[in-house]
Amino acid sequence: MDWILLFSNAAQEIISPTTAAYALAALGLAIHFGFTGLLNFGQAGFMMLGAYGFAIATLTFGWPVWAAILTGVVASIVFALILGIPTLRLRADYLAIVTIAAAEIVRLLFTTNTFEPVTGSANGLQGYKGGFEALNPLLLFFNENDLIGFGPWVYNPYDWWVRIFGWSLVALAAFITWRLFKSPWGRVIKGIREDEDAVRALGKNVYFYKMQSLVIGGVFGALAGMIFILPRAVVPSNYQTSLTFFIYAILLLGGAATVFGPIIGSVIFWVLLSFFSGFIARAVEVGWLPFLSNVQAGQLRFILVGIAIMLIVIYRPQGIFGNKKELAFVK
Repeated sequence: MDWILLFSNAAQEIISPTTAAYALAALGLAIHFGFTGLLNFGQAGFMMLGAYGFAIATLTFGWPVWAAILTGVVASIVFALILGIPTLRLRADYLAIVTIAAAEIVRLLFTTNTFEPVTGSANGLQGYKGGFEALNPLLLFFNENDLIGFGPWVYNPYDWWVRIFGWSLVALAAFITWRLFKSPWGRVIKGIREDEDAVRALGKNVYFYKMQSLVIGGVFGALAGMIFILPRAVVPSNYQTSLTFFIYAILLLGGAATVFGPIIGSVIFWVLLSFFSGFIARAVEVGWLPFLSNVQAGQLRFILVGIAIMLIVIYRPQGIFGNKKELAFVK
């Protein structure tokens, strides 16, 4: 058992683009669920629209990076309006039902062969990274095949550029979220979460505030989808309902009504998942777990991560960075 390799691979997830994408998506979900009380089970749909909006705008229309990003953002805003207009005046569970169904509808639309020339169907899309790569400032100092870094974090300039861009977006989104919820707008939003009838009695337009929250969190989800595809292809199978459930696990792990909780929760989630994945695979190879097949070993990692999250929920139900004052809502 090569323990150094196991810990090295796990440590790489601390700054990986996937961790950044999930952190940003969880931050958007914190705005929806943690601060506003909106049960959005379709964050995977927002991520998919951001990813495909970016890829299609680049490949089909040949637009520059800034326009491709704007396309994904606009698509997420339209999606939020479509979801929110018929549901936000109703009980919270209606939004949950609509969002989980809408995310699946979007995924199936991108999977169908009818739109294959544009979406790539089940095979997805690739080859859209050229414009983003051309913006890499590291190429001014290094060649594209150079390896830069130290310890387990040694990558070529493009991989570093993806990480710098992704985590910069996470930092910017965290700052925006922190400022929003320190403002009067944020206090109204948290009031809606606790008792929207009381907020309505004070003359506030609860429906309008909910819509704003849904749009902002959805935009964060779309940007997360763009980060998610920069090191890989766009494949619709990556955006199943389980993706949203992983984001909820990250959110609850770090703290639902916090700014930094989703970020730390994403780091912990992916480090644990990487470590358990490597450990179980090596344990099967050396014969420590002879009763498991390779397929079963792949599923066991999720069980172990689930147990770890359950222990945190039991002994720290408000999340690692959560406040006990928020606990009544999170329950």
